Formats: sequence, structure tokens, C-alpha cells
Amino acid sequence: MIALARQVSPALQAGERMFLERTPIHAGVAAQQHAAFVRALNDMGIETRILPGEPDLPDSVFIRDTAVVLDEIGVMARPGAAYRRAETAAVTQELAPLMSLSFIRAPGTLDGSDVLRCGRTIYVGLSVRTNAEGVAQLEQRVASFGYRVRAIPVQGVLHLDAACSQVTDDTLLVNRAWVDSAQLRSFALLDVPRSEPGAANTLRIGDTVLMAEGFPGTRELLEGRGISVQTVRISEFQKAEGGVNSLCLLVDGR
Repeated sequence: MIALARQVSPALQAGERMFLERTPIHAGVAAQQHAAFVRALNDMGIETRILPGEPDLPDSVFIRDTAVVLDEIGVMARPGAAYRRAETAAVTQELAPLMSLSFIRAPGTLDGSDVLRCGRTIYVGLSVRTNAEGVAQLEQRVASFGYRVRAIPVQGVLHLDAACSQVTDDTLLVNRAWVDSAQLRSFALLDVPRSEPGAANTLRIGDTVLMAEGFPGTRELLEGRGISVQTVRISEFQKAEGGVNSLCLLVDGR
């Protein structure tokens, strides 16, 4: 398994905030936290390739938004925030030797963090960053490989990955206030505690769920169901409306 990650831009503070108040981000702390995140991936057996940071692209550390990677194809996103669209160039260059690529075109917008693949079904959040045209284009590009695409409304948060993540083959961790959970009824749903609304953003690698520190109730909930949990500190990225899922792009189809 390979993970692409990207160094922290020195301009991280300058990115848009849609649902959180702007608070100071400490660049040095962010760099330390990112390095620790990469070490955690390495300790889990992931080969991590680090792309350089971009001073003019403040949110480029959130590399997940640039692409949707499946076993059969990579689909390059067209981020909903225009200032982020230049982020895809370096990722395209990295992925092109590894797989066939297709591209979301205007007027479609699609952020990779709005995409949740569960087996042969792909849920795509209709959010402030991903529109219906982007969902339709993704469906066109993956239908021939046997994938079903399901649009799912997201509200109150930037991306679907903040509202929902897969923690076992048949179980999703959710914050129902942010996502239309009726469309997820084929799964067992674990609700994050009300006191931990941001805890649903996790990254499943094998049988382990990687999640942010600071959500003890959610960790207890997962471990109580026999799920192995590992935590990392990502407080500086949470200030920028990011989570563990958005900090890497897994290139094995998960």
C-alpha cells in the first residue's frame, strides 16, 4: 500500500474557513504533527511518498481532495474552491505512472474528501465543495468498472468525511446531524457522542482505525466493539477544517 502526502504549506493559515471561526495555526506545530502522522502511517506498514509543500497553495496538505483512487482508475478531482484547483497538477504527475487517469471537468466540482467508497458502492457528499454535476461525472467514469455512485446530502460541515467514515466492512461511524443517514441504512451505524461531533473523520487501514486525539468517547465506542484504534494529534489541521482522512491519499483502492 502506498500513501501520498504533502508537506505543510507555510500559508496554511490563509485557507478558507466555511464552518469554523478562524483561529491562529502554528506552522511549526503543524509540521511536527504532520511528521508524526506520516510516522504513524509508516508504522502501519504504509509506504509514504511526500510531495513538496506549495507556498501559494495553503490547503495543499489536504491531498485527499485532489483525487479519487480506485483499483481500476484514478479520477482527478476539480476542487470546489477555485483557489485549490492548482493542487491537482503535482498529484496528477505522481499518479500518472501508477494508473489510468480521468478528469472531472467544468462545470463539475468534486473534492476527494466528499467520496466514501464502500465495496462497489461510492457515496459522494453533495456539499459546499462538490456539486451534482461532479457526482454525475464521477459516475460516468466509474460505472464501467461496476461501481454504483450514490449522492448523499451533507450539511453543517465541509466534507462527507467529517460526517461519516467506514470502520469495519459493515459498520460506519457517523454524525447524523451532518449527513442524511437514511441513505446509509444498509450498514450498522455507530453514532459519535454529541460532545464529540468531529470524531467521525477517521482513516481505516487494514483492521486499524486511525483517528484524531481528543475524542475519548468515540475511541471507547470503537474499542468496545473490538476495533483496533490508533490516535494522532492533528489539532492544527482541525483548525483548518481538516482531519486524518484528508491528510493522505491511499493508492491501493480503499
